[in-house]
Amino acid sequence: MKKAIILILGIACIILIFYGIKSDLQNIKEVSNKEKVDPRTVSYNGFLRTQGSKLVNSKGEEIQLRGISSHGLQWYKDLYTYDNLQTLRDTWQTNVFRIAMYTDPNQDGYIKNNSLKEDVITIVDRLIELDMYVIIDWHILSDNNPQTYQTQALSFFDELSQKYSNTPNVIYEICNEPNGDITWENNVKPYAEALINVIRHNAPNALVIVGIPQWCKDLTPVSKNPLSFSNVIYSVHFYAGTDGKLLRNKMTEFLNNDLPIFVSECGITDNTGNGQIYEYEFKEWVNYLNENNISWLFWSFSTKEESSSILTKEYTPYIKPESSNDEEPSEPLANDLNNYLTSTGQIIKNILISYPKD
Repeated sequence: MKKAIILILGIACIILIFYGIKSDLQNIKEVSNKEKVDPRTVSYNGFLRTQGSKLVNSKGEEIQLRGISSHGLQWYKDLYTYDNLQTLRDTWQTNVFRIAMYTDPNQDGYIKNNSLKEDVITIVDRLIELDMYVIIDWHILSDNNPQTYQTQALSFFDELSQKYSNTPNVIYEICNEPNGDITWENNVKPYAEALINVIRHNAPNALVIVGIPQWCKDLTPVSKNPLSFSNVIYSVHFYAGTDGKLLRNKMTEFLNNDLPIFVSECGITDNTGNGQIYEYEFKEWVNYLNENNISWLFWSFSTKEESSSILTKEYTPYIKPESSNDEEPSEPLANDLNNYLTSTGQIIKNILISYPKD
């Protein structure tokens, strides 16, 4: 009898030890898997949303997106290859890319050149594969008033928000920089209400960025009469050589009114995009953005011969290798953009990689 009791107790101990080891191994596995999840990725953060003046992920944790904006697709779309976007993610530590699709027909924009929509889709799909956030930017500028092509904007965002309705990567920026003889009350707000209704119908969880008058600087009328939709964030643009403490003070007041801000475009020059580089002033801006956890994207990823470009004019995305006459021509090789950085590109890269890996 004693032997039987001892045997039963022994078996029980073995079972307890086995399950204890199994539990420990499971805990180790779970910790290991958590360590493998990059907290910058869409896989970790999911759909983004606003919470008062803050931008948060699907877990309710505050998040700051940091990245680069393209220049106009009609001029520079060949630069935005999978390899280059992956380099921005892995080497530059960015977690978002902005696709600037100009609309103005006088600049060969979307209203004249509808094929740009397919270019947008191609780049969006690359960024989804890379587990990054992507901003689809309806880039009004010289066309001033977003209502000028509102019918086309409604059709464009209806199609894209249907296509990406359940895709947390995609963020919609519905008007880049309203400017000229327009107001928030009469032009931008009614335009935004119409566009957001369409996007919400198809993609109810998507974040929408709304540009504001005076090239995304006139915060006062927006603060007095904000949109009634949830999950909307307002875009402010700055250029370090033109904008400084005065605009930052207005932004602080806006945030204190519990309204959120997203810097979807900013630069290290004055507002021409060219001329002197204002590195010190730009870093002051970055410090302010970090202190307030405001997301930002730098203008621009291009080879245009101006001070705001991150790449020199010599850069091409591929190098075609030499081959002898008796050999089949080889596939072009990816050309590392890091070897063709302008002084601006080097400054912005250094700022981005100085962030701790979240």
